[in-house]
Amino acid sequence: MRILAVDPGSKNLGIALSDPTGTIANPLTVLKHVSRQANATAILEIAESHDAQVIIVGQSLDQHGQPTFEGRRAARLAGEIQSLSDIRVVLWDESFSTVEAQQARLTLGSPRRKRQGHLDDLAATVILQSYLDAHHEDQPNKDK
Repeated sequence: MRILAVDPGSKNLGIALSDPTGTIANPLTVLKHVSRQANATAILEIAESHDAQVIIVGQSLDQHGQPTFEGRRAARLAGEIQSLSDIRVVLWDESFSTVEAQQARLTLGSPRRKRQGHLDDLAATVILQSYLDAHHEDQPNKDK
């Protein structure tokens, strides 16, 4: 089952997609923020073109587990996506996804000049992999 993830930002939206088995997350693209409705429509077009059955929207939470300003904006985007489609939309904690994406670039040895710019698609990948890992543990091992 393919799963699409969105890292919603004020300027860009990072998009990541799982492999067909729903095990590995990969960066897909970055969309420019236009409006909630236009963003939701673009996300749905991508999800449908890749046969995604679930859309994960990253939501930032504060230290008490409550949505931040950006987290509430992410929830409104998720609601807009859900209102336009039957594809299941899930909010997922995105805390530290950008920091983890930056760390991944360092670990991969990216040159300093390539570390500049957006990390949105990598942050979406971190969010998606977190979701996949959490839900993979919930499924029984089919080999046993």
